Amino acid sequence: MTRRTLGHARRSKDEDRRGTREHLLEAAGEVFAEKGFSGATAKEISERAKTNSAAVNYYFGGIEPLYAAVLEEAQNRVLSVQAIEKAIEGITDPKKRFEAIVGVVVQTLLGPVSSSWVLRVIARDMVTPSPTRDAVKERVILPRARLLRQFLGNLLRLPEDDPAVARACVTLMAPLFLLVLGDRRMLKRALPSLGLDADDAPALARHIARYALAGLEATGQDARKRR
Repeated sequence: MTRRTLGHARRSKDEDRRGTREHLLEAAGEVFAEKGFSGATAKEISERAKTNSAAVNYYFGGIEPLYAAVLEEAQNRVLSVQAIEKAIEGITDPKKRFEAIVGVVVQTLLGPVSSSWVLRVIARDMVTPSPTRDAVKERVILPRARLLRQFLGNLLRLPEDDPAVARACVTLMAPLFLLVLGDRRMLKRALPSLGLDADDAPALARHIARYALAGLEATGQDARKRR
């Protein structure tokens, strides 16, 4: 066998492994979304991925590391650092950057991801945290929370550890969490003119951003007076 043939064989094998891993990740996302961490089994996940029952251990080291990988993948799909960096590229005004970031997040939450397993996995884990969640928080959620504090602190012209900044984070996250946790069908019935489809994302994002910016300005002024 020639060196070129060996190299091709290795690449094909690596691609097969990546493909199997991705199939397992998607299948696991569906199972965890339907049954939660406690109700899922490696056997069912492997069957859905159309692979052997040892694949979960082989590729992920067990069902808990697999769950952590699924949760991390879900968080990355909802809050893509690459998508945000692209959206704010060339924008220097902090308020415009804020509007661009909110736009990316809302567009994602109202886009195709809303009908996949992604939001259901995140919602389940928010309500009933799994044993593996702390590791994911350390690696994915907490660094982004620090970036959010820094960003809002700059907008408020306050130190990021100021209580007003923490409260501002909660105020901003609340409507976004509603889009993750809320029953879309009931929201559409209760607020029929709201619009929760992908085409409605720009208008909703503008509203959330402008409403938040107005509140941030008032909060910042009040907090700075008390300092």
